[in-house]
Amino acid sequence: MESLKFASLALSPYRRSGMLGNRLNSPLLTIDSAAQFCYCKADLAAASSSIPLPNIRFSCRFSPSVTAATWTSNLCTKHWILRSTVQIENIITSNEDQSMWEACKQALSAFNFSDEEKDKILGKAFGLVHSPYWGEERKTEVPKFETVNGILDYLSSLNLSDDDLSKLLKKFPEILGCNLEEELKGNVKILEEKWGIDGNSLRKLLLRNPKVLGYNVDCKGDCIAQCTRCWARF
Repeated sequence: MESLKFASLALSPYRRSGMLGNRLNSPLLTIDSAAQFCYCKADLAAASSSIPLPNIRFSCRFSPSVTAATWTSNLCTKHWILRSTVQIENIITSNEDQSMWEACKQALSAFNFSDEEKDKILGKAFGLVHSPYWGEERKTEVPKFETVNGILDYLSSLNLSDDDLSKLLKKFPEILGCNLEEELKGNVKILEEKWGIDGNSLRKLLLRNPKVLGYNVDCKGDCIAQCTRCWARF
């Protein structure tokens, strides 16, 4: 029995080490996202004199994993911009298409988007950059200034400020590629007549869920694999 107790005591530091190791691997100390966290100061070396642990002190700063994640995120963003720019340049080749594209980007100038953001918004809206929203149904087209400007004007008439529109376009850029008469105006009418949503209530809804303006099917619970555009999501 004495030998068993001795063996148990001899192993106890390793048990404690395993427990502390598990704590060190907890989500609070191994953040893989780019968020900033404040850590309480801790001195784990004092936890056990038999376990050589360094002093660990985090105080309102990025951990190494957070820094790495931030760098990776920035790299992915740059890669996406380069890739999407190449996709757009491969499609918009003629002088006429380039002029139309620049005119549409100019229509977005009131919202303080960067050139890259304008390319992304227009690219996703008109099929030049892949968007899961369209699935395989969106054909590629070079947008017309009148189309883009007409949708922006209509959205403004729904009590949406420029700041509201900026948020909406970032959240749902594909709205510029939706049909103004059949989808946007038709869906606003449905929201008003069927659900009694208009005025400021409509504004709040569109800021929260702008995709409702692009709904054009209603499977009524019998899925037809067009979920991103289905009223069943409302």
